[in-house]
Amino acid sequence: MADRVYVIGVGMTKFEKPGRREDWDYPQMAKESGTRALEDAGIPYDQVEQTYVGYVYGESTSGQRAVYELGLTGIPVVNVNNNCSTGSAALYLAAQVIRGGLADCTLALGFEKMQPGSLGATFTDREQPLMRHMGALAEISEVILPPAPWMFGAAGREHMKTYGTTAEHFAKIGQKNHRHSVNNPYSQFQDEYTLEDILGSRMIYDPLTKLQCSPTSDGSGAAILASESFVDRNNLAAQAVEIVGQAMTTDFRSTFDGTAKNIVGYDMNVQAARRVYEQSGLGPEDFQVIELHDCFSANELLLYEALGLCGEGEAGSLIDNNETTYGGRWVVNPSGGLISKGHPLGATGLAQCAELTWQLRGTADKRQVEGVTAGLQHNIGLGGAAVVTAYQRAER
Repeated sequence: MADRVYVIGVGMTKFEKPGRREDWDYPQMAKESGTRALEDAGIPYDQVEQTYVGYVYGESTSGQRAVYELGLTGIPVVNVNNNCSTGSAALYLAAQVIRGGLADCTLALGFEKMQPGSLGATFTDREQPLMRHMGALAEISEVILPPAPWMFGAAGREHMKTYGTTAEHFAKIGQKNHRHSVNNPYSQFQDEYTLEDILGSRMIYDPLTKLQCSPTSDGSGAAILASESFVDRNNLAAQAVEIVGQAMTTDFRSTFDGTAKNIVGYDMNVQAARRVYEQSGLGPEDFQVIELHDCFSANELLLYEALGLCGEGEAGSLIDNNETTYGGRWVVNPSGGLISKGHPLGATGLAQCAELTWQLRGTADKRQVEGVTAGLQHNIGLGGAAVVTAYQRAER
C-alpha cells in the first residue's frame, strides 16, 4: 500500500533580477530557502533521508554543493534537470520515494542563477532538445527568435484564429498577475499596471507584449516532505499539507500532430491533470486556488482549458467574467505567477508549492484566498515534462 505524502515545511527566497544581489551565488540561495523550509518544518537537516535538487543552468553536482550549506550528512543527493518544470520534477521524485516507503523525510530544493535576457543555448556543439518541436512548429508558423515567445505566441495566435480570442484577453491575464504580485514580498515585480499599460508595452511576439512574459530571475525554493508516520511522531499534523494527487507526463505522439497548442504541451497538461483528478477524487470545481505555469499569458489561457476550468474555446469568457481572480470561481496565481513573481527555472515549481502550502494553512497574508480546502499546481517544461499536483490540509 502506498504511503501518504505530506508537505511539512516550505521556504523560498525573494526572486530577483539576475545579478541584483551581490555575493548571492546558488549556495547562498539554497541555504536561504532550505533553512527556511527546515525551520518551518521544525526539524534539523539530519532528519532528511534523501534530497533532490533541481537546476537548469549549472555544473554537475551543483546540487550537492548547494545543500552542503544545510549539512554534511552523507545522504543521497540527486541532481534534477527538466527544463522549466525542474522544481516540480524534484518535488515529484522526493514524493515518490516517500510514497514507495523508501524514506520518511525528504527535501526537494530548486535554484537558478540566470543570465539576463532571453534564454539561450549553453551547448552549441550538439542538437538542441527542442529542435523537433521547433521544426514541427516551423511547418505551420513563421520562425521568430528567441524560440520561447514564438512558440507560446504561435499557440496564442492559433487560439485567436480558432475561437475568436482577442489580444485583450491575453493582456487581462498579465494585468491580473501583476495586480496579484503587489501583495507578494517574494515577487520580483510588485507593480500594478492598467490594461492599457499591458497592451502598450513593447511587443515581443504578437499578441504577447513584454508585460505578459515571464522574466529571467535568480532565486530558490524548498519543500520538506514526510510520511504519515513521520508527521505523527513529530506532531506536525496541524501544519501538514497532503499531496493527494500527483502526475508527471512527457510528450505523446499528439505533441507533433500539427497544432501549435500541442507542440507547447497542451495534451501533456490534459493527461497529467486527468490523472491527478482520478487519484485525488477531486475535480476542477473542488479547488479554490491554483498556481499554474504562466510563462506567457498565452499559456495561462490555454491552461484554463487543459486543466478543465472551462471547455475548449471558452477561456475568453472565463477571463471576461473575472472567474480567475479574487471574487471569482478560482484565484489563479495569487503569487503573481511567473509573469510577475519571476521564473528562476529550477525554483519555480517549489515556489508554487510554497504558495499553495501557505494558502491551505491560511497564512498567505494579503494574498489569502477565502475558504481554501484544496489547491492545484501546474508546472511545465518544453521538451518536455508536465507536472500537476493536488494538495489538501492534512486533517481533511
